[in-house]
Formats: sequence, C-alpha cells, structure tokens
Amino acid sequence: MVTSLKSSGDSDTHAQTGSSYNRKDELKAFDDTKAGVKGLVDAGLTKIPKIFIHDNLKLGTSGSESNVTIPVIDLAGVRKEANLHSEIVNQVKNACQKWGFFQVINHGIPVSMLDKMIDGIRRFHEQDTEEKKKFYNRDYQSSKVLYNSNFDLYVAPAANWRDSLSCVMAPNPPDPEELPEVCRDIIFDYTRMAKELALTLFELIAEALGLSPNHLKDMSCAEGLFCVCHYYPACPEPESTMGTSSHADSSFLTLLLQDHIGGLQLLHENQWVDVTPIPGGLVLISNDKFKSVNHRVLAKNVGPRISVACFFRPQFQTENSSRLYGPINELLSEENPVIYRETTTKEFMTHSFSIGLDGTSALDYFKL
Repeated sequence: MVTSLKSSGDSDTHAQTGSSYNRKDELKAFDDTKAGVKGLVDAGLTKIPKIFIHDNLKLGTSGSESNVTIPVIDLAGVRKEANLHSEIVNQVKNACQKWGFFQVINHGIPVSMLDKMIDGIRRFHEQDTEEKKKFYNRDYQSSKVLYNSNFDLYVAPAANWRDSLSCVMAPNPPDPEELPEVCRDIIFDYTRMAKELALTLFELIAEALGLSPNHLKDMSCAEGLFCVCHYYPACPEPESTMGTSSHADSSFLTLLLQDHIGGLQLLHENQWVDVTPIPGGLVLISNDKFKSVNHRVLAKNVGPRISVACFFRPQFQTENSSRLYGPINELLSEENPVIYRETTTKEFMTHSFSIGLDGTSALDYFKL
C-alpha cells in the first residue's frame, strides 16, 4: 500500500538500529501499487517517501540569472535557399560543438499537434489508476508499450519524482490496440511528424560534421524511435528530490517536447542553465566532436509538468542488433584519434539500463 511507504518526515531508525529500514522493501511496496508518483500525490502525502530523497542534493544556481541562453535555430526555409541552408548548417555545428543541445522553431510540426500531444499524455496519466495499471510493466526487452515510474527504480541511487508511458514506435510500431485509447491517435500522428523532423536534423548534423547529408541515416541512426512520455506531479518537497537526475542520453538524437512549466536544465561550462520551454531539443553522440550533454529536470511544487522525449537510435530487437557502432571513420585523424571502442546497440543499451540515471554517462564505459 502507498501508506506503508516511509516519508522523509518519519524518524529515521535506520541510523539507530541499522536494520529497521529496508530500502528494497520500500521500493517494492511503491512498485507494487502500480499507481506511480501520481498515486502518492492522490493519497495526499505532504512528505516524500525516503526512496525519493537525493542525498547531498546540490541544485546550484541556474543560468537564468546570468543571461545565458540556449541556441535557438529557425528551420524556416531550410530546403528552399542554398545560402540560408548553409547558415543553418553553421548554426547547428556551433550549437552541437559548444552546447550539445539546441532548440528549433518553425520545424514543420503544427503547434496544434504539439498541444494535442501534451494534452493526450496528461489525459493518460490522469485517468483512473485501474486503467493505467493495464499497461504497468518493466519488461523493456519485449514490451512495445508500457507504463511505470522510474525505469531504473531498483538500480538508481534515488528515485525521481515522475511517471512515464513508453512506446517503441519504429521500426516496427505497435498495433493500434496496444496503445492506450486515450492518447492512441495523437501518439501515432506526433511521432510520425517527429520522425520526419529528425530525418531533416540528421541531414543538417551530418553536413555540420562535414559528411554527406545521408551519412547518418545510412548508418541507421534514425531507424528506431523510442517515445517516452513523462508526467511530473507537483512535489511537496522539491528541494529534496529530482524530476530527472543528471544524465546524458543514450540515443543518437533526442527530440524533446515540453510544456510551459519548465524545470529542464543542461550543464554548460560547469553551470546549470535553464532551458526555456520551446518545443524541440536534441543531443548527438559523435566521438566527442559534438557534445553529448548532461541534463536534468528539477522537481517543482507546481505542476504537473508534461514532456515527451523521442529517442532516435538503432533497435537491438532487429536483425541489425549485431552491427558494430563506433566513431565515424571520416572524422578520425591524428589530431582527432579514436576515443571510444566499437559496440553493438544491444550492449550499449543493456549497459545504459544497468546503471540507470546515476549521474554518469554510459559512454564512459566504452572509452579506450
């Protein structure tokens, strides 16, 4: 039961007895409710359970106080004029080298569709718990559609204050009846347009790297699409936990849609910088020539916050699962030697899931 979870306001007898607090039992008790963080909020908790407390949490100051702004790139006319196209490629190159993160506007996805996607995800998470329980699952290896709280619940140092609906939308999308009816149509519509935008971005990024426009697509970088739809309820103790811990994404590129609440930050020059809510953000991995940036989401006492992350990556469930990926040969030289060893998508993703969001990059494990 939710009420059996130990809140931060209870006396911590663990320090006194060394045995009365069992973290694994509390994690399982929370998981067994299948109600997620939303269930805790609905139960009226005013103190967060101990499993959500991040020890020695250092929120620091945000870039909102120092006039630091995330690059915003206007994609209007990207395919219509050569000079404009070249300027956009240069903007992408600068953003990827210095930030590893940028936002796009005039990207071709109607604002009405973005709003419908946010609303559809809200309706899923705010429907009756018994309906959501039908999708509660932790088998990411074989399930195309699943809902849970914290994919890394049992391995992360501390749980994050969010619930998630996850869907594998490419290369083999789920059957329509596998998706929740309340958001089924909009997920199909939005991810289809997100895929089109991602293909354009992969072309621009390839050109920014000095490669042919189709180079990254030919490497199957856009083959798989894993869509994760987050719900961050208002938190009674936002200073003690995180919405999402600091991490770098495991995808080739991440396209992010977020609502107006805010809370997303990225680490730039050892300073946490606020990302003003503008639809669209991405991360690319390329032998450190372009940054794979650490980012996080703050817990807030207002909400809920809704975000949708589309992760573009090869899928390890396909026949290409044994394909080796490594630094792009065309980018290597004596001045830019190999930094990472080759690996398969399956090995990389298995490692990423095994460490969870523990503040370190999954890439570090593959450094030579």
